[in-house]
Amino acid sequence: MAVDRRTAVKVAAVGLGALGLGGGGGGRWDGSGGPAGRSVITVQGEAAVRTNIPRIRDRRASGGALLALRTGLRPPARGWYATYVAEAPGEGPYRLEAVATSPVEQPHTEETGSYFGIVVNDGRRVAIARSQPYWYESVPAWGELSRLEVGTVELREGRNTITFTVDEPCVLAASTGYRFLLDRFTLTPVARVGLSGIHLGDPADTIGVHRSDARDGPAPELRFVLEGRTPRTRRLPFTVTDYFGERVASGTVTVPAGRVAVSLALPELPPGHYRVTAAGLTGCFAVLPERRPVEGGRFGVNAYVFSLVPPSRLDAFASAMRDMGAGYVRDGMPWPAAEPHRGSYDIRLYEGVQRTFRAHGLAVLDVLTAAPEWAMTEASLPLPADLRDVYRYTARLAADSPDAIQLSNEPDVDRTSSTGEQHAAFVKAAALGIRDTNGSTTVVLPGIADAGSPFQMLMLENEVTRYADAWGFHGYPDPADQDEPEVPGSAAVQRELRRLHGAEALPMWMTECGVFLAARPGSDLTPAQQAVQARYLVRSTVLSLAAGTERHFWFGAPPIHDEGVYFGLLSREFQPWPAYSAHAALASLLGEARFVERLPGRARAYAFAAGTGRRVTVAWADPGSGVTEMVVPGRAPAEVYDIMGRRSGRVAAGGRVRMSADPVYLVQDGAVPDDVASPDGGARPLSAAERIVLAQRFDAADSAPNKADGDARPPLGHRLRTRTRMSVDVYNFNDAPATVTLTPRAFGGWTVRPDRRPQVTVPRMGRVSVDFTVVAGKQVRRGVDHPLVFEAVLDGHGVPPSVSRIQRRSRRRGRPVPLAPSITGVTADGERLAARITDALSGVDPARVDVEVDGRRVPARYDVATGRLTAHLDRRPGRHEVWVRAYNRAHAPAQASVTYEVPRRPR
Repeated sequence: MAVDRRTAVKVAAVGLGALGLGGGGGGRWDGSGGPAGRSVITVQGEAAVRTNIPRIRDRRASGGALLALRTGLRPPARGWYATYVAEAPGEGPYRLEAVATSPVEQPHTEETGSYFGIVVNDGRRVAIARSQPYWYESVPAWGELSRLEVGTVELREGRNTITFTVDEPCVLAASTGYRFLLDRFTLTPVARVGLSGIHLGDPADTIGVHRSDARDGPAPELRFVLEGRTPRTRRLPFTVTDYFGERVASGTVTVPAGRVAVSLALPELPPGHYRVTAAGLTGCFAVLPERRPVEGGRFGVNAYVFSLVPPSRLDAFASAMRDMGAGYVRDGMPWPAAEPHRGSYDIRLYEGVQRTFRAHGLAVLDVLTAAPEWAMTEASLPLPADLRDVYRYTARLAADSPDAIQLSNEPDVDRTSSTGEQHAAFVKAAALGIRDTNGSTTVVLPGIADAGSPFQMLMLENEVTRYADAWGFHGYPDPADQDEPEVPGSAAVQRELRRLHGAEALPMWMTECGVFLAARPGSDLTPAQQAVQARYLVRSTVLSLAAGTERHFWFGAPPIHDEGVYFGLLSREFQPWPAYSAHAALASLLGEARFVERLPGRARAYAFAAGTGRRVTVAWADPGSGVTEMVVPGRAPAEVYDIMGRRSGRVAAGGRVRMSADPVYLVQDGAVPDDVASPDGGARPLSAAERIVLAQRFDAADSAPNKADGDARPPLGHRLRTRTRMSVDVYNFNDAPATVTLTPRAFGGWTVRPDRRPQVTVPRMGRVSVDFTVVAGKQVRRGVDHPLVFEAVLDGHGVPPSVSRIQRRSRRRGRPVPLAPSITGVTADGERLAARITDALSGVDPARVDVEVDGRRVPARYDVATGRLTAHLDRRPGRHEVWVRAYNRAHAPAQASVTYEVPRRPR
């Protein structure tokens, strides 16, 4: 995907009205006077009466100077602070807006700022914890500063003190620290106190979810919070509706004069998603299913809390993710901030995040990011030039016993010239660092965005699967499809790739799955869009599991607005959306979620073993299919639940259930197959040869084309001249010196020869470079990718190869040549298989031609001279699948399959 979801931002109004700091409300900053011409109070940032934050001069600032904090030092006991005096013409609420650093990344900024808090007079500190969309949409002011709508404060007539406090560190460009710049702030009188928020419970403790059981206790009350104390009694009519738009409660709440909030006890409600509307404002809450999800289940979410979750909200957020059925959280800390200098680590900030997640029963999948600047060169970007740096870094991460580490995020669609073989070498070194430190940490292959892309194929040809415990990938629909987006076949494609590369033992982890929904600045998704998101979440998760995915991660959990696209299970007020409730229902009802079968018929129906003898079928009707109902399968009656997890009835076996685009669940008691198993990658010990890593290195002038967010078309190889010097770095991650013999191979008119004897002795944990010259013969086609292969032997054992793509530099694209074998004429007559396998470029490797029948290897004969493949087949009655795989001498595989049927003999 081209959208960069790896970065984001922070802010949110935590019940501010009740605490003396109400939600922003109103329009955007325009610099004008207040309502009805009332004056605006302006206070300059450098005019603090007490502060321990430095002031600096800058002609761009409104007063020629500003408050400027940027430090890695820990704050004093009372934190970093700046206290100001403001003379208010009258008592009441004032809207506070500031020209300051945003706590989240914005298009015009290079670094984020720290989250901050406000203290008014002698009140208590209130964390300004608005969500990422609020900060992201803030109007740029000048430089790194934005015009921030902070909230509403209660002032008394005359002298008031307002203190900004900073005690939360943030992730800076290449370190962690504290950053807060303040040019000025304004206080605008609020003419009429409005409704600031509607919350189920205290938003400091919950996002607004409740489970009706003895463990959770009575339901929290519904709170209506004003921007400030109302001067007269306020009556607020309200309505509560469910996901389907049905009214479930209504009435009027009364806020007495001089009060800022009122609470209301709700009637007992069934599981589902609910909207509360009053005074033109909408709040949301969720009632969770009584059955709790399986602990450590198969579901996960993407969080990226440094960008998306304010520190004061983290505990409530983690609790809500657990309650929704997430067993894993995908997150991580930027490498440049974690290791600002080689060997100097500071991951205390992220360790605190991990502790919070684990305290709530959530496992953590860490994600590696781009390398620090000190580790990169122009030619290696975004990877370290010395792979020992990533080995040491992942070893440091693994020392904290993380549950899993993913070895990068979408390297195939970035804006660099890095190639598949370069990334493969990085993956091997990173995996070794983890394995050598903590064998219990799951090593997950990079999250690939484009299934079967040339980048992924090349990375796999470098045999990275040897080093991993899980297969990583992503799956998103077409961003243009805004109605009922079609779920892509990413999981099915990756399952076939996994088989092609002999990695069936690796469980598949879809580490990102989400849907692009167009967002308007300043607005949440419409109810119709929220319903689309909820339906897509269920459909995509079910289809992913049915295709063989072992762990499925939704992107994302917190609210996030990125370049006109909205993701997230929560609203911009950090309240649950229908998709949150849909996930909670799915996790509750599917339980162990072991896929059994797809049921025949026009409806989409998928059966799962949920555990404790329950069989659960998830079913829906595709839009335009004309399907309106389905028959309850099997012999047992079914309890029927809607998409929100609410029980809607009991239907006898053979009875009919209404179908729509909203998925339903049919829960039945009965026999479930015991052989529904999931692959378990395990941690196979790596040999001494596998601990040798080969890394091809070219000058920046010979680099591959920029991947252009994955939109670049072949040729994608390194762009070489007629004669090009390059090197192969040989890394030895063994505990003893290793003598390695290199063998280069080039094809299609290319030749490669070493500048010296290609046998080197590499010290333990060392690196030795071997120089080569690559020459393009006259017959080499310009602008066409060809393989360049380096193989090696250690003590008679083969080292995993380094396979790259090279091209003769040209301004035009040439006609591509096949880079993998051709398997044609595959026939199976019930007795014998016949096929032809050829490879005109590098030749077929006869030792790597395999034939399987129904997943079992069978003997086969391949004739190198003719390319003919033959094998005897299974004669047992029934339908059989024959699968053929062949590698060429450049380590590229191809596959083909055919089915045949052996009739049963008549009795």
